Amino acid sequence: MASTHRVSRVRELLLRELQEIVQRMRDPRTTMVTVMDVEVTHDLREATMYVSVLGDEVQRKVATDALQNAIGYMRREVAQRVDLRHTPEICVRYDETSERAARVTAIIDSLPDPGEPSPAELSANYRGE
Repeated sequence: MASTHRVSRVRELLLRELQEIVQRMRDPRTTMVTVMDVEVTHDLREATMYVSVLGDEVQRKVATDALQNAIGYMRREVAQRVDLRHTPEICVRYDETSERAARVTAIIDSLPDPGEPSPAELSANYRGE
């Protein structure tokens, strides 16, 4: 088992390397992919790469499938770039955080400003009530 500090350092290193690897991939299906985060198990044998994809549901599926097919390539690149005893198995997951953040922002933006009168108050004031 690796220490928590070592796991954190390996996670940051893998995140940086996987971001660069995905960015340099020549596959046109991965052009709109951003590596958001990487989780590493405590034994450093497995890593989960969380990605975000600009586009609709179909583009997201196509991009994640392309990354899934390129796992061997990405793992080989990581092995060449990073000096680890064992190169972790890589798993690709779609990160829904940005979508959830956009939905929350839209909900917050749709709420009335607490300093402004509500539409009911405006109509009551207009009628002189």
